[in-house]
Amino acid sequence: MKRIAEATIKLRWLIIAIVTVLTVFFAYQLKNITINSDLISSLPDDDPTALLYKNIGKEFGGNDMGMIVLETDNIFKTKVLEDIKQISDTLKYTEGISTVTSLTDIINIKNSDEGIEIGKLIDEYELPTTQPELDSLKNYVLSKEMYKGAIVSADGTSAIVMFTILNNTDVQLIAKNIRKKIQAMNLTEKIYFGGLPMMMNDISDLIISDIIWLLPVVFLLIAFILFLSFKSVRGVILPLLTAGISVIWTLGIMVLSGYQLTMISNQIPIILLAVGSAYAIHVINRINQCKETDRKKAVIKALSYIIVPVVLAAVTTSIGFISFVFGAYLTMIKDFGIFTSLGTLFALLLAIFFVPAVIAAFSMYKKKKEINENKKQDLLTEKFLKPLVNLLFKHPKYTLTAWSLLLILSIGGMFLIKTSVNMEDYFKKGNPTRVSEDILKAKFGGSQPVFVVFKGDMQNPEVLKTMIKTEKYMKQFPDITTTQSVADLIEQMNDVMGEGKKIPDEQAKIEQLWFLLDGQDIMSQLVSENLDKGIIQSKFASNDTKAMSDFVKYMNKFISENSTEKCKIEVTGMPSVYVKMNTSLLYSQFSSLIIAILLVLIIVGSILKSPMKGVYAIIPIIATILILFGFMGFAGISLDIATVLVASIALGIGIDYSIHVITHFNHNLKATNDVNKALEETILVSGKAIVINVISVAAGFLVLLFSQMVPLQNFGLLVALSMFGSGIGALTLLPVILILVNRKRKITAK
Repeated sequence: MKRIAEATIKLRWLIIAIVTVLTVFFAYQLKNITINSDLISSLPDDDPTALLYKNIGKEFGGNDMGMIVLETDNIFKTKVLEDIKQISDTLKYTEGISTVTSLTDIINIKNSDEGIEIGKLIDEYELPTTQPELDSLKNYVLSKEMYKGAIVSADGTSAIVMFTILNNTDVQLIAKNIRKKIQAMNLTEKIYFGGLPMMMNDISDLIISDIIWLLPVVFLLIAFILFLSFKSVRGVILPLLTAGISVIWTLGIMVLSGYQLTMISNQIPIILLAVGSAYAIHVINRINQCKETDRKKAVIKALSYIIVPVVLAAVTTSIGFISFVFGAYLTMIKDFGIFTSLGTLFALLLAIFFVPAVIAAFSMYKKKKEINENKKQDLLTEKFLKPLVNLLFKHPKYTLTAWSLLLILSIGGMFLIKTSVNMEDYFKKGNPTRVSEDILKAKFGGSQPVFVVFKGDMQNPEVLKTMIKTEKYMKQFPDITTTQSVADLIEQMNDVMGEGKKIPDEQAKIEQLWFLLDGQDIMSQLVSENLDKGIIQSKFASNDTKAMSDFVKYMNKFISENSTEKCKIEVTGMPSVYVKMNTSLLYSQFSSLIIAILLVLIIVGSILKSPMKGVYAIIPIIATILILFGFMGFAGISLDIATVLVASIALGIGIDYSIHVITHFNHNLKATNDVNKALEETILVSGKAIVINVISVAAGFLVLLFSQMVPLQNFGLLVALSMFGSGIGALTLLPVILILVNRKRKITAK
C-alpha cells in the first residue's frame, strides 16, 4: 500500500492528465444518449409471455395501442364529428401508424337492398349535419355493443380514437409526434392522451426532466453538506469532482456500448453522485486526521492506511449492484447493475489515485491549519461522537434491546408488503397521464391491451364458436367490458342476413360471409394473412396487481379446458406481461439479496482474514434491511421495479460503514491491546467520516422525493432511510457486538 501511495504522489501530473483526457472524451459521447421507457423490451427475448406479445405485433399490425379521448357535453354534434375525423385523418397519414379506429372510421354491417352492406359507420364525405341525422346516429351507436363503451362512452359525452403503431418503429418518437400534431389543432373539446405508447413518451419526458433539475440540486446539496463537514474548498470540490467524473465516464461507456437510459438506469447519475463521493470523503478525512507535519508524508501515510478499507467498501458496494446481473430477471435491472457497479469502481479508482494526485499537485507542501482542523473535528466529537461512546460503554444492553424491539416490529410489517409493476403507478395523482388513464378506465374499459390468440382454421365453425365462447367468458370477469374478433363480425353478418346472431354451422356459409369482409382494414388486425391465426382484442380496466393475476389464472383455467389440437388458445397482453414482471420482482428481490449477502460475507471475511468478522460486519446492515422492509409494509410502499433495488443497494453501500469500523478497530486493537481505547478511537475518527458520508449520501437520495415519478420518490426515501439505519447500526449495534465478543480480551488486558 505504501508503494502504491508513493507511486501515486510521484505520477500525480500523469494521473491528472489521463483523467482529464478520458473525461473530455466520454463527455463528448453524451450528446448521443437516448432514452428507452419500454417495459416490454426489458423482458428477456426468450420469455414466452413477451415473445407471444411481440409476435402479435409482427403478425397483426402492431400491439402498441395508443388512445386519444375527446370529452365534451355531447359527442353527436357536427363540429365534434369533424374534429374526430380530423384527428383520424391526421393519424392515418402519420408515418409508423398501422391502424386507426374511431367513430368516423369504423366498420359497419347493415341491411341493404342487395342483402348486406359493409362500409363505414359514417360517410366521411357526408357527415350528418341536421339534428334528426345526429339523433339517429346517436341512437344507432348507443344500441350497438360494438360501439357503445368501445368508441363512444355510454353517456355520449366522450369518444375515443384508437391507433396502433407498427412493429419495429420508434414508438416514443411517433407518440411525441402525434401529441404535437393533435395539440396544434387547438380543438375546443378536452383532449386526453392514453395507452402504452403515450405513457412511454410521458415517462421519457419525466426522465429528462428529473435529470435536468434533480442532478444540480443533488450536486449543490452534497456540496453544502461537505462544506459544513470539512469547511474547506478541497473537502467540497474533490468528492464532487470524483463523483461527477465517474458519472461522465459511466454514461459515456453506456452510449459507446449502445445502451439507453431506462426507467431504472436514469437513477445512475444521482446514485453515483451520492455514492461516488463517499470514497473521496474517507480519503480526505484520513489525510486531514493524519498528524504528520510533513504534508507529503501525511498524504502517503494516510493513503497507505485508507486504501484497503476504501477498496473493500467499494468492492462490497459493487457487489450490491452486480448482484442484479445474476439475480434479476428484467434486462433493465441487469443493465442498471452492470453500469452502476462500473461507476462505483470508477469512483474508487478516482478516490485512491486522482484525489491524492490533486492534493499532492496543489497542496502537498502546505503546512498549516492543523490545529484548526482538530478544532473542527472537536465540534462533531463533543456534540455527538463522545456522548455516543459513553452510551455504548455504559449501556450496551440498552442498545441491543432497542434494536431487538425494532426488528420484531419490522418483521410484522414485512407481511404487509404489496407488489406493483403497472406503468400508471409511475405518475402522481393529478398528473395528466394519470387523469387520462382514469377516464379510459371509467368510460372505455381501460387502456391495457389483452390478446387471446387462436391457432387453427379461422373459417372453421368450431373455431369461431370457441372464440365467441371465450369472449363471453372474458366478459364475466369484472375488468373486461369489451371484446372484438372476426367471430363477432361473422355473427353480425349472419344476423343481418336474418339467420340469427350466431356462427353458422356450415363452413361454406362462413366462407361466403367471409368473402364480403375481404379488403376491410379491420381484417388485418383480427386474422393472419393465411387465415391460420386469429385474435380477440380486449382491454383490461384495473391496474391492481392482484386483479391482473386473478385474470391470468382465470383465463389459463379456461384455456386448459377448451384448447384443442384444432384450436390452440393462448393469452397475452399487458396483464400477462405485468404478472410475469411481478413474479420476476419477487425472484429478483430474493435472489439478488441472497447473492449479495453471500458474496459480501466471502469477500469481507477473506480480506479481514476472519469469517466471523465478515458476519459481524453484515449484522447491522441485515438488521437495517429488515427494518426497511417493515417500514415499506407499514407505510404502504409497494415493491416495484425501482424499490426492488433498495435492499441490495442498501447492503452494498451500508456495509461500507461496518467495514470502516471493523478495519479501524482491528488496527487500533493491535496497537493498544485495549478494547475500549480501540473502539473509542475508531468511533471518534472513522465515526466522523461515517456521519458525513451518511448525511451526504442520504441527502442525495432524498432529493428524489422531488422526482416526477412515484417509484423514484419511494426509492429515494428508502435508500436514505437505509443509509441512516446502516450508519447508526455501524456506530451502535456493531460496537456493542465488538465489545461482547472481545470481553475476554478486555479482561486479559486489564
